[in-house]
Amino acid sequence: MTRKETDLLGSRELPDDALHGIHTLRALENFPLARRQVHEELVCAYGMVKLACARTNAGLGVWKKDPAKAEAIERACLEMAEGMLTDSVKVDALQGGAGTSTNMNVNEVLANRALELLGEVRGAYHRVSPLDDLNLHQSTNDTYPTALRLAAIRLLHRLEERVVMLVEAFQAKEKEFAHVVKVGRTEFQDAVLTTLGREMGAYAETFARDRWRIYKCEERLRVVNLGGTAIGTGLAAPRQYIFRVVDALRDLTGIGFARAENLVEATQNADVFVEVSGILKACAASLLKVCTDLRVLSSGPEAGLGEIRLPKLQAGSSIMPGKVNPVIPEAVSQAAMMVMGHDSALTFACAQGNLELNAFMPLIAECLLTSCDLLARACELLSVKCICGIQADEARCRAHVEGSTALATALIPALGYEKVCELTRIAAETKRTIREVVAGEGLLSKEEFDAMITPEAVCRLGMPDLPAR
Repeated sequence: MTRKETDLLGSRELPDDALHGIHTLRALENFPLARRQVHEELVCAYGMVKLACARTNAGLGVWKKDPAKAEAIERACLEMAEGMLTDSVKVDALQGGAGTSTNMNVNEVLANRALELLGEVRGAYHRVSPLDDLNLHQSTNDTYPTALRLAAIRLLHRLEERVVMLVEAFQAKEKEFAHVVKVGRTEFQDAVLTTLGREMGAYAETFARDRWRIYKCEERLRVVNLGGTAIGTGLAAPRQYIFRVVDALRDLTGIGFARAENLVEATQNADVFVEVSGILKACAASLLKVCTDLRVLSSGPEAGLGEIRLPKLQAGSSIMPGKVNPVIPEAVSQAAMMVMGHDSALTFACAQGNLELNAFMPLIAECLLTSCDLLARACELLSVKCICGIQADEARCRAHVEGSTALATALIPALGYEKVCELTRIAAETKRTIREVVAGEGLLSKEEFDAMITPEAVCRLGMPDLPAR
């Protein structure tokens, strides 16, 4: 069974049971690009934006002669906001038209669902119209960016929770490994002594800073152009609607949305998404750096540093028996690299807005929302399947300390730079450790030597008993 729908280009047949309409059908034919649907969080956010618009219109008396229609429209919008109609928004994530295909897909699904609730057949648009009712006083150009901001805020909240999870995982390891003295390295060379706990604490602080940046993103995203319609002038929308619609969205979401002071400017520009994407890229950079460190610290394990042991999750080779790879840091690194790629694409898309509108909002949405998802899953994966299960190889750390010139640096306050240089030269020439050379020279007792390389000694800020020279 089919039904016929008509647009400005002609008529088409659609399955009777389809919630979408002719505009969606044409978009499905025209844009076989990404081969995946619009992000589900954007669809839910669009439902919430449409609900705010519907309630505002109802409050202005638009459907006062047909209150059942107003109720059905609001209920359909609420169902979409709750994720019940997501599968019916079928258009490709990448599309021409600045998101018009997404907006029309949403309008058609909501109109047909409202018709169902009213006991009407799908496609009976004389009763509930996708354009005259669901798009009333709206445009793609104000609803799409607003829905994207709402979707991004929600995903950023989720990402923030996952980053906190990662911070707490590293903080737990900071305490667990506080007593493990190890060699600190700069430029891949032995430098000075530190502790494994302090190393983990630095990672925790890194992601705590990322968490703060992500938290602040909402301030940038909560300013919307809803009510501006086509180019921000509010064409075809009553002034009272423009004044009220953002308030309705704020009340529905509990998020402090505010109408942009300059709706024309807010419709033209997408630079806020570049700013937020930059924050996501910074988090990705942190993940990539830390994951690389974890791979280096766990390398070997016999022929590498091997100072930490990552959880063994799967066999690492089809030909090398016993090999286990650091698969979680590797996977998370790839997610981080992908986010960096999305940032580049998003930045280019935002810069390509022309005159009164940016035509590339679908790409901006796809990159931003996918990056939020990737980072949230990456942080959770890293904390649960890797960080929480890290073990320290204390014997390996101790052996590296005893055999490294980094240990000699700890002796400078007691013996002076020149003397320590001489000791390191003697150690290298005689194939002895620094400890053995110092003991042989009678320069420090065992107790004095050990006191200079305790966890407390290598972690304290400066040398409190050392006079300035």
